[in-house]
Amino acid sequence: MFADSAEIYIRSGNGGDGHVSFRRELYVAAGGPDGGDGGRGGDLIFEVDKGLNTLNDFRHIRKYCAGDGQPGGKRRCHGADGADLVVKVPEGTVVREKETGKVIVDMSHGCNREVILKGGRGGKGNMNFATSTMQVPKYAQPGQPGKELQVILELKTIADVGLVGFPNVGKSTFLSRVSNAKPKIANYHFTTLQPMLGVVDLEGADGFVIADIPGLIEGASDGIGLGHEFLRHIESTKIFIHMVDAASTEGRDPLNDIKVINNELRNYSEELANRPQVIAANKTDVFYGTEEETVITLLKEEFEPQNIPVFPISAVSGKGVKELLYYIRKQLDELDEEPTVFEREYIIDQTTQSEEPFEVSYDEEENMYVVEGPRIERMLGYTNLDSEKGFQFFQKFMHANGIIDQLEKLGIEEGDTVKMYDLQFDYYK
Repeated sequence: MFADSAEIYIRSGNGGDGHVSFRRELYVAAGGPDGGDGGRGGDLIFEVDKGLNTLNDFRHIRKYCAGDGQPGGKRRCHGADGADLVVKVPEGTVVREKETGKVIVDMSHGCNREVILKGGRGGKGNMNFATSTMQVPKYAQPGQPGKELQVILELKTIADVGLVGFPNVGKSTFLSRVSNAKPKIANYHFTTLQPMLGVVDLEGADGFVIADIPGLIEGASDGIGLGHEFLRHIESTKIFIHMVDAASTEGRDPLNDIKVINNELRNYSEELANRPQVIAANKTDVFYGTEEETVITLLKEEFEPQNIPVFPISAVSGKGVKELLYYIRKQLDELDEEPTVFEREYIIDQTTQSEEPFEVSYDEEENMYVVEGPRIERMLGYTNLDSEKGFQFFQKFMHANGIIDQLEKLGIEEGDTVKMYDLQFDYYK
């Protein structure tokens, strides 16, 4: 299973609702509102774990939700905040929004922790809404809902050197010889289905990270096989070791193989194709007589004029490997160290809209419907109901905020009276 791309659902926590209650104690005749605020919803956070190097875990768990805030309580008790959820990802994970494919964040090169979705804000309890005109508010603010997204995780291999070439040319054998990596090795195509990282240690020089990129085939840049997934893993490498079967043990033409894969790189990205390359002419241990000299001469005549050096090696015996590695180290020292980082393309709206509460009720004593709350009081303060435009705005406000729907649910009929603070009117459809 190719496990370096995964689709998951993420959601931050909902904010807890504010509470409606009133202080009731002996000898306290009118204690007033004491409903507490709801708790904040938990954030959804991505964090780099340097101990991870694949996205295997996301094959089994595909839904990640932060904790919801708890509702407020009486006696001004604040609801508990929801727990943040920290999702651990390998360094080099690129998070994309599923529908657009745009980059939300690139978890590499210093970006080790990112709040992807902020939790919903907790609602205010009714103790916050007492005013001189409304001393016993019977409403509280609902908690803000959390945010949700369907995202694609892509693992961008963090390596200095990318090892490319057709399947079964000896890349895995080479990686196991020069580094601490332990790739599976067998005599059939596509043995390696995901990049294998290895650290190369050099005596007297700095080491480097090398990635065995799964075998490419003709048509990879068009998405044939796992082409796009494989090619994506070499976007961050600084130099390529292009390995070929110089001895043609399976009847392949090494010159043609190099041209085919370079063409795939160019079709995928011109910038990628122009990065420094070194040709590792492998399997020289199986040559007979002057065959090695002939093949290596042909490779050098073809590619060294293009500033692509050729190193005859044997991954099995170790011949020429040391010279190749020190040459790679020298090239890395001369290259610009500026990392490849994907810029943020998708901006998540983390703002929360104010949802001032209101309440719709029926007063049996007064035989009228009552609508009250901060949103209603504020609207009446800036609306001139004596003008035609002001009255039209008032009607739209009543419909848009669901007030008419709530009145109808309570059974209001034409001709019934509605009271909104100092305003009273008869209801007609």
